[in-house]
Amino acid sequence: MTDRDYNARYARLSTLNSCCDINSLPAISGHSRLPWLAVIASRLPPGALNPKPALQPNVPTSSGRPPPSFPCVAQHAAREKIIRSLRASSSSTSNPSSSGPEPPYGRPSPSTYKTYYHTQPLPLTYAAPLPEFDIAYETWGTLSPARNNAILLHTGLSGSSHAASTRENPAPGWWEKFIGPGRALDTDQFFVICTNVLGGCYGSTGPSSVDPATGEPYATTFPVISIFDMVRAQFTLLDHLGIEKLYASVGSSMGAMQSLAAGWMFPKRVGKVVSISGTARSSPSSVAVRYAQRSVLMADPNWNNGFYYDGLPPHTGLKLARQIATITYRSGPEWDIRFGRKLRKTSSETVGTRTPALCPDFLIETYLDHQGEQFCLTYDANSLIYISKAMDLFDMTEPSLAELGLSPITPAPPATSASGPVRAHPPPPNPPPHLPALAKGLRPLAHTPVLILGVQSDILFPVDQQRELADALRMTGNSRVSYYELGGVWGHDTFLLDVQNVGGAIRGFLL
Repeated sequence: MTDRDYNARYARLSTLNSCCDINSLPAISGHSRLPWLAVIASRLPPGALNPKPALQPNVPTSSGRPPPSFPCVAQHAAREKIIRSLRASSSSTSNPSSSGPEPPYGRPSPSTYKTYYHTQPLPLTYAAPLPEFDIAYETWGTLSPARNNAILLHTGLSGSSHAASTRENPAPGWWEKFIGPGRALDTDQFFVICTNVLGGCYGSTGPSSVDPATGEPYATTFPVISIFDMVRAQFTLLDHLGIEKLYASVGSSMGAMQSLAAGWMFPKRVGKVVSISGTARSSPSSVAVRYAQRSVLMADPNWNNGFYYDGLPPHTGLKLARQIATITYRSGPEWDIRFGRKLRKTSSETVGTRTPALCPDFLIETYLDHQGEQFCLTYDANSLIYISKAMDLFDMTEPSLAELGLSPITPAPPATSASGPVRAHPPPPNPPPHLPALAKGLRPLAHTPVLILGVQSDILFPVDQQRELADALRMTGNSRVSYYELGGVWGHDTFLLDVQNVGGAIRGFLL
């Protein structure tokens, strides 16, 4: 969002008549189902989801002054009106888009990613096995004849399989500058695989997918899943591809949780682990932030206990949830540099004291508003609920793992190293109370080389969590733990932006 007049965002709704003829949209087949949401988001012109201030209700005032105008509130009603109109115009068509919503980057569709359909039940941590499921994935590079150069790249919460551009989909991916010849994940050397996680909405089975037992979307009958379930599903894909052992498991944010879980569950099948801005134990502060997101989403009446696929989606709740999340993705120092206390400019600027607005007024407010607006029709609300809950449940301390009855699927290597028996390092000074339990839980990773990157400005996964992960691994006797702390002001999103330092550390570790 720039300094331009914020009110310019509210485009005339009459333009919708010329851009949103649902009957003209191509049908797309796929397993995940959000019947018309992605089509709406992709066909609207910029600003079409935002009403003009003139759409405000005419509230009388006793003073005779003009009624107050709140465009940031009116946009929710206008967005809903558009969705209702488009849904009505598409009621005579047959499922014009069943591929699920698309992210603002890459926009994968069934024609640009591969889908592995697993016909056998998948054991789940908290529920009965999932009878069958799809995993959407994309690949880069060439699998070696020995099938020993594969890297599994794990996504964050809302990521799709489109991590980088491909011939089928040349749009930039979410890790575009990290994947390719000579880059961090060097496709001249490695075969890179990225999936949409179980529970997602970009081709893999999730709440928006059709339950084969009912023929309707799972909605909130979808089982609660864990990070371990996501990884177990990914390894069925590796089995399908004939990959017995990964060269490395790489992930950032929630992907860092998956990367650790992969090395822990399959220590004989994972050569190296890269964990960037992640944790081995979700902290109360990050649980609180995600709970707040789920709370505002589930309070949206359109959520309807998760059964909204044949009606209006909870777009207002999802927008607010994204605004909360965005606050944790960057840092205060960056926003001081980028926005400071600047206010948006208005068309009625006059000399003298400026009248403040109750809707977005500071540039940082317009930034959050923009981020929420961009996200609220491009992601499935139930997927956010399920996947964020899986992040909250992630805890690799020994008591937590034992309570769930979890153990490595493939046994860990014997407790020896090339130089002799493994020796555990002592705990650091003033360790957190849970550190010994975490070290015991991480023992299956005692012989796996691990790279851990933390970011000093990260408020979602503070560096304390990466430090304790490194300490816990060293306490297991792992002498091949590499830990680096990065500076900068980008906060948690550093893993998406700092190509030189993040990419350089990964490239060096993988050699």
